[in-house]
Amino acid sequence: MRYRQLGGSELRVSEICLGTMTFGIQNSEAEGHAQLDFALDRGVNFIDTAEMYPVPASAASYGRTEEVVGTWLQRKRRDSVILATKVAGPSRNLQWIRGGPLALDRANIRAALDGSLKRLRTDYVDLYQLHWPDRNTPMFGRYQFDPAQEHPTVPVAEQIEALTELVREGKIRHIGLSNEHPWGVTEFLTQADKQGLARAVSVQNAYNLINRSFETSLAELCYRERISLLAYSPLAFGLLTGKYVDDPATRGRVTIFDGFAQRYGKPNVRPAVESYVALARRHGIAPAVMALAFVVGRWFIGSTIVGATSLAQLEQNLSAWEIDLSPELIDEIEQIHLRYTNPAP
Repeated sequence: MRYRQLGGSELRVSEICLGTMTFGIQNSEAEGHAQLDFALDRGVNFIDTAEMYPVPASAASYGRTEEVVGTWLQRKRRDSVILATKVAGPSRNLQWIRGGPLALDRANIRAALDGSLKRLRTDYVDLYQLHWPDRNTPMFGRYQFDPAQEHPTVPVAEQIEALTELVREGKIRHIGLSNEHPWGVTEFLTQADKQGLARAVSVQNAYNLINRSFETSLAELCYRERISLLAYSPLAFGLLTGKYVDDPATRGRVTIFDGFAQRYGKPNVRPAVESYVALARRHGIAPAVMALAFVVGRWFIGSTIVGATSLAQLEQNLSAWEIDLSPELIDEIEQIHLRYTNPAP
């Protein structure tokens, strides 16, 4: 396993990060522990979770993923793992999370972190991320900013002050953003520098063969400001494995759960996926491995977050870091990208 410096921090994270979003619904505690052991044995030192996991979120399952990670962490050396979690942003549909949650204000951030630390059975997290912005901005498949959706929001300066207090208390080591846009990243950095507060070191956004919007919207900014991309959904919820090309009704997150059409139901998604799957198979590579290897190989990636529901899937996913795609294959990927540019933003 290779390791990369995470943004402007001192953290050295594995190129592959184990995502845990399935723990607690699709994976039992024992299966989650088995995945964590398997990944750690193969050099993965970076684990990502969130207070609202597992997904799809519900009152019955809230916090269960962190609890699974926490019971596993009890039998490991804490300093052998770089642990990341997230505070849920405002939502009208998650009433079981701190009553809303209503805002990313000081009280909510502090309450969320204390809850996460209790479930994770640790006294600090290495990276604490704002799961999505407090303000009005397009995300999770929405791609157009709508001023008509403006609403009261906690000032970015107040959010950073609250996070910096937690850094100074030793409860978190570094802060990160997620599902962010250029204005948000810029504002967080500007306010941090203006007040001498903690700077974000990462942004966790969707990035994969059918969603490369990061390249034109955030890559230069993050390069110049020393912020790493933590790429989530590198397989586009399993679409880029090819399993839905072979059998559209096959069992998987897209067919088991509702709510993913906003991002993956757009018109050019299917022809783009079919083209990438055919390209991989023509080169004798598993489509999932090609899709992951492409993401892992990008210069702006701090770590690629992979998730799995079985050890066989996880083993295949972890093999992606061993693959270097040829220049010829990269060129063919680019030709498909130019034909179907970001069909799933």
